[in-house]
Amino acid sequence: GGQGLPYSLGIAITEAISSANSGWGMYAGLTLGAIEAIEAHGTEQQKKTFLSKMIPGLWTGTMCLTEAHCGSDLGMIRTKAEPNDAGSYQISGSKIFISAGDHDLTDNIIHLVLARLPGAPEGTRGISLFIVPKFKIDENGEAAEANGVSCGSIEHKMGINGSSTCVINFDNAEGFLIGPENRGLNCMFTMMNQARLGTATQGLAIGEASYQGALAYAKDRIQGRSLTGAKTPEKAADAIIVHPDVRRMLLSMKALTEGNRALTYYTATLVDIVHRSKDETARQQAELELSFLTPICKAFFTEAGSEITNLGVQVLGGHGYIKEWGMEQLIRDCRITQIYEGTNGIQALDLLARKVLANQGISLNLVIDKISGDLEKLPEEFESKKILLQSALKDWGDMALSIGKKSQTNLDEIGAASFDFLMYSGYICCAWQWVKIATVASEKLKANDDAKNSDGFYQSKLQTFNFYFERLLPRIQSHKSSVDSGAENLMNMDEVFF
Repeated sequence: GGQGLPYSLGIAITEAISSANSGWGMYAGLTLGAIEAIEAHGTEQQKKTFLSKMIPGLWTGTMCLTEAHCGSDLGMIRTKAEPNDAGSYQISGSKIFISAGDHDLTDNIIHLVLARLPGAPEGTRGISLFIVPKFKIDENGEAAEANGVSCGSIEHKMGINGSSTCVINFDNAEGFLIGPENRGLNCMFTMMNQARLGTATQGLAIGEASYQGALAYAKDRIQGRSLTGAKTPEKAADAIIVHPDVRRMLLSMKALTEGNRALTYYTATLVDIVHRSKDETARQQAELELSFLTPICKAFFTEAGSEITNLGVQVLGGHGYIKEWGMEQLIRDCRITQIYEGTNGIQALDLLARKVLANQGISLNLVIDKISGDLEKLPEEFESKKILLQSALKDWGDMALSIGKKSQTNLDEIGAASFDFLMYSGYICCAWQWVKIATVASEKLKANDDAKNSDGFYQSKLQTFNFYFERLLPRIQSHKSSVDSGAENLMNMDEVFF
């Protein structure tokens, strides 16, 4: 039955595993997503058969969506499901990019497969979801004979090489319908939303690993002298952490990682409220907020992770480019996070089109109100930061209104603005977390709480807060300018001129 731990505690373990080995951690992460989908939509018999082995980790799970001719456009899938006399279905087709798709780590692999029933409607409205085990299940609930599921090939990838990403072929494999017919995509979204938060955590976690490696190196590597005079005259040179540009890189890594971690754990508490709260109003509000923050976390954390891992290599200089230091692997491992579980462009479109414009800005205004409330608690010495973020919040809402108006005559305005709108949103949400961190740190310092401050813990938070607001938050102006420029500079160029 598992440990019954809240998601907000489990996500901390997920981060640690992903920092240590992101590719390997995907076996457990994907299994958790499959568990949630079966738990939410499966029959009691399906739960008894599959969850009893998946929750203890005896069997693993996957999600099988993508096919060679279609990536994110799942309405084009060709995998077929034919009903048989036994009440099950024969699944035939081929799926690609299936992470943790084939291995011998466990006795069975439970694939959740999107396929079409005979006579199903065209497009996404005609997709159903099926449980297809690698090995059939005997009367005792154990893995038995092979089930027409085979690995067509191993994908040769840029990164996450600890995960066996495969082409999986289904040849009349026995499958079981999960959820209603032709509603498979709705059922799969239970798994996909879990995976998007997991991917966000991967971006955060890999960035943390890079920061740890870069920081240790910067404190140890001696090269050159401080511009203001030797800091360690007894040595041939100073540690490179004395150089302003190295500090720029390290502080950017630190500020983004710690701010995004705070938002990760905050978002995880929303998951717990949605699943566990008995207060219906609280659940509905948490659902709205979670829906809004999920694409921001997935895209912004992974964009930040890519920047952070690149900076990590730069801090090490030539050594960062050499494999034995492990820093270049982090770039390669992190790069996929911007692509899978919906590319960041798709996340941006989902945020702006569905989570902001389609619900008349209700979710956006909910988050703006929460940020405004936390800003009121910020100590007076940070008044300039408060004014800066209040102005940015106003611009955030005004941008959404402006895009909505322009899209009434040209829907391309939404697509043209979406990525920069999402990045603007990410920097705002990260700033929000730094406001909360600074508020607590300031209170602790004023209370002379030495329990955590023997190593300057709270001063470090306040200084990083200042760095974020003064060096990183101004990036929103660039994103706002891009949004304001409109769709014309993107869409008016004839294809032959590219």
